[in-house]
Amino acid sequence: MPFPAIPRRVKIGDAAAFAGTTPRAIRHYHAIGLLAEPERGGDDRRRYGYDDMIRLLWIRRMADAGVPLEDIHASFEGATEVGQSLARLEESLAAKAAAIEAQRVAVNRLREAGSPLGLLSPLVVGLLRELPPGALRSADLDTLLVTERVFGPLGAAAQAHRFIVLATHPELRAEEDRLAEAEAALDDTVAPDAPGVEDLAARRCAHESALAAAIEGSGLEEALDALLDREDEHAGEEGAGVRMSAMEAVGRMPYDFSPARVRYEERVIELLHSADQDGDTDPPAR
Repeated sequence: MPFPAIPRRVKIGDAAAFAGTTPRAIRHYHAIGLLAEPERGGDDRRRYGYDDMIRLLWIRRMADAGVPLEDIHASFEGATEVGQSLARLEESLAAKAAAIEAQRVAVNRLREAGSPLGLLSPLVVGLLRELPPGALRSADLDTLLVTERVFGPLGAAAQAHRFIVLATHPELRAEEDRLAEAEAALDDTVAPDAPGVEDLAARRCAHESALAAAIEGSGLEEALDALLDREDEHAGEEGAGVRMSAMEAVGRMPYDFSPARVRYEERVIELLHSADQDGDTDPPAR
């Protein structure tokens, strides 16, 4: 079988196709001095020979491995710092691999949960996954998402207790809904010192005490302890993302609260703190 015609030199398009790159990339290599620009033929086009192609193939192999172009240039010149660059590259690749694995785990949790719940921490998912469909509302998930961002997985796991109780105690869920509706009505038309603000704060405090009693009688704290024992491998997950203190996080999360709503929230905290000082059951995280 005869060989096809073997060219002594090839044009930039053929060189790019053989090396698995583009003419634009080759021109960039010329511009930064990574690949010497060959002489042009009589038609004013570049022609690439064997040595050019060998250099180009090595450039592509190193670039495909993630080596920065400046380090490729240094490697051709035998610079000693190339080893340090490769060590940094290896660390970067390891970090990327860990990030990809974390994403894979998160996607699997999302598929198993069948809802955005799967994107929360394993502790929270472990506590809430047995709830019947529809028991956990979209607003509940929103609250857990914010709590996990501010206080981490442990804070969200503790808060998950209230949603378990609300899902399993219709009378408490009904009161929660009534309170939420009344809280939403504390708009800019309501004065902060209106009598209804104080009355509503007292109702919320009583409701939180009832929730705390239900949680205490349900054994949920023991369930959380058991999950903690099994989830030690996820201990570093709460460090994901930009770290900030709880106070910093609270100060960056916007809520469209009226002055009356702000005063109401302050009174709820004061009443709950007073009840705690009197030795009552600790209320659950709201």
